[in-house]
Amino acid sequence: MGGSSRPRWVAVGLGVLGLLFAALGVVMIFMVPSLIKQQVLKNVRIDPSSVAFGMWKEIPIPFYLSVHFFEVVNPNEILQGEKPIVRERGPYVYREYRQKINITFNDNDTVSFQEHRSLYFQPDRSQGSESDYIVLPNMLVLGAAIMMENKPSTVKLMMTLGLATMGQRAFLNRTVGEILWGYEDPFINFLNKYFPGMLPIKGKFGLFAEMNDTNSEVFTVFTGVQNFSRIHLVDKWNGLSKINYWHSEQCNMINGTSGQMWAPFMTPESSLEFFSPEACRSMKLIYQDSRVFEGIPTYRFIAPKTLFANGSVYPPNEGFCPCLESGIQNVSTCRFGAPLFLSHPHFYNADPMLAEAITGLNPDPREHSLFLDIHPVTGIPMNCSVKLQMSLYIKSVKGIGQTGKIKPVVLPIVWFEQSGTMGGEPLNTFYTQLVLMPQILHYAQYVLLGLGGLLLLVPIIYQLRSQGPKDTMSPPSLIAWSDQQPSPFTPLLEDSLSGQPDGAMA
Repeated sequence: MGGSSRPRWVAVGLGVLGLLFAALGVVMIFMVPSLIKQQVLKNVRIDPSSVAFGMWKEIPIPFYLSVHFFEVVNPNEILQGEKPIVRERGPYVYREYRQKINITFNDNDTVSFQEHRSLYFQPDRSQGSESDYIVLPNMLVLGAAIMMENKPSTVKLMMTLGLATMGQRAFLNRTVGEILWGYEDPFINFLNKYFPGMLPIKGKFGLFAEMNDTNSEVFTVFTGVQNFSRIHLVDKWNGLSKINYWHSEQCNMINGTSGQMWAPFMTPESSLEFFSPEACRSMKLIYQDSRVFEGIPTYRFIAPKTLFANGSVYPPNEGFCPCLESGIQNVSTCRFGAPLFLSHPHFYNADPMLAEAITGLNPDPREHSLFLDIHPVTGIPMNCSVKLQMSLYIKSVKGIGQTGKIKPVVLPIVWFEQSGTMGGEPLNTFYTQLVLMPQILHYAQYVLLGLGGLLLLVPIIYQLRSQGPKDTMSPPSLIAWSDQQPSPFTPLLEDSLSGQPDGAMA
């Protein structure tokens, strides 16, 4: 009896274990989504104890700024009213380092900070050096000419004489380093002396002079510690809850995040909204498709065609006007009145008239569109490429001789790309704690459920095999009963199955 009961107890034990596994699997099916959500929320909020805090404080991935110039090939002919010809130069690539500084946690579930940025030239990634000379429109001269267009003739005459005295012309030939990081220009001193307040520039003038080894404005964003629903959203920028550059309430709103992290648990219906100080506005990207980056599922977000559309094409953008052709945004109101325009490179997604007015432009969605690949569960970017172009509106201004016979045109000056890809140790840490662990929990519930089901089969199979071939026709209810206690019908069943008369065994 002891030998035959041992396998039975083993089978029963495995069945009980299987029942426990199955029950645990069922419980996990209901509990794991909540556990994953809690784990993600704990690690993406802006809190020193979260996994993402170190990534938020100091971007650990290599970030690069690539600059492409539109060199003017025929400056003299443009002054005679001919069509501009440009040639793209570059890229001139810089490694960009960003670090949050002056971090202050506030009582209202927000944190205030500035971001220190520094840039270092990368010769091995560049097509040229910072000592390369490039012919570009003189932004100070041509921009000031547009701004002076409605001034009295005597003022414009004084401007013309002053420019001639200083040797200023409509086009200049400077090095890449000077154009980007600044050069001494006597015209700046002239403007500050005779037209105070026209340009808030002292000393050197450079396109990106304020981006290198400088601190950003103060951002105040929600941490998500107390209220998850507003995680990463901007509360204030430089103490402002809205800006006043534009002509409508909607265009002046500060929406979205600061552009580095977004709320987790995205869906294809989600949009990617952020406030860009460089563009002086909030911008919204839309979902394009789902992808996989280094084993991590991502959503790709791109710019809608309406991002820089003018008010006649997309009425909500009317507040950004006065506008010219669709596809370029007038940013003069936040650039000291200078006639500058923001767009996609080569006027991609803009009115074809803009690119047709200049020889040398070739809009290409593969080269000139922007995108962000976001891990939808955490809202953290895995791969990004943001490309923008700055252009100058130029034309002949009566009374200012340096503008010659220039025909009105929006002339591209530079386009730049800010790109970064997560890799190395940061990617491994992110994958392990925020992707792999949730996946293990997700699959563990089904493994337990399946294993439990298999173990539950063990006592059933054992019971069936222990009855032998002659018991296969026995009613299941009687078999189950006979295993528990003697049945009054047992002798009769045994006699009938053995073919002997009642009492023959005796």
